[in-house]
This record gives sequence, structure tokens and C-alpha cells, in this order.
Amino acid sequence: MITAHSLIEKYQLIAHPEGGYYRSTYRAPLTLPASSLPLAFGGDRPVSTAIYFLLEAGDFSAFHRIKSDECWHFYKGDPLWIHCLYPNGKYQRFTLGAGEEADEHYQLVVPAGTWFASEPASDSAYSFVGCTVSPGFDFADFEMASTAQLSAAYPSCQALISTRCRLP
Repeated sequence: MITAHSLIEKYQLIAHPEGGYYRSTYRAPLTLPASSLPLAFGGDRPVSTAIYFLLEAGDFSAFHRIKSDECWHFYKGDPLWIHCLYPNGKYQRFTLGAGEEADEHYQLVVPAGTWFASEPASDSAYSFVGCTVSPGFDFADFEMASTAQLSAAYPSCQALISTRCRLP
């Protein structure tokens, strides 16, 4: 039987600052020079990067945003909810999973600059997924949200924000 623990061991996943476990699996050898990227990037980036990512029941990936688009891929386990807070003030929840339900997706793109958090859906034991980022991920492009910051910007989502941020 495949368990979250067996996947963590098999794929040598480590704790991620936003929650859950991850391991970098790909960093493109082709580099985009800073001069070809928006100024916000502040440096060269690989064309693309990829990780494995695992969340267990009761854990969550805290609200954060990055400067690149992030494509999520479902691999194994149970459905994962992805909560998106868009720059225009809109909230949307997506379900990443292998089910045939109309609201489940095998892949989902979170646009650059979107605040997002994720968690295993109700009654899920774990979700094992992958994330591909382009231009490639760099922790310099990663911003964790604070509860106060997001609550002020998205007052209608305060209940969700208060339980899915790790910073006050």
C-alpha cells in the first residue's frame, strides 16, 4: 500500500517552508538572462523548474505568490484544493485530482502574481503532485503572505485567510 510516508522516503522529500514536503526534480540548463525578464525578477532564471510536492491531511501550503506561472500536475493520492486570490480581488477554489468529477483537473495553472494556498480536500489522506514553474523558480521570487496583509486586501475571504497563513 502506498502511503504519504512511503512517498516521502522514496522520493527523498524534505519539509517546505510553506508546508508539506518537496524535492526539486528539474532545473533547465537553458537560462533566461535578467535583461529578457521583467525587472521584478532581479536576475537570470532557468527557463523552467519542476518539483514533487506532497501534502498530508491536516497540513496546508500557506498563502504565497511567485513571479512566474506555476503549473500543477496531479500524480497520486487524493484530491487537492488550490485556493487562488487574484490581483483583481476574485477568489476561486480548484480541485486537482484524478476523479472524473466535472470540477477536478489533472493540471492547473496558477498565474504569476496570484496569491495561492493548497490543502488536501475533505477526507483526503494525502495529495502527491508536481509543480512546473516558468520562468524557473528561485526563492528570491517567493513571497509568503501574512494574515493581516491578505485580510486587508481580500476582506470577504478572512475566514479562509486566517487558517491558511503562517505569518500573523
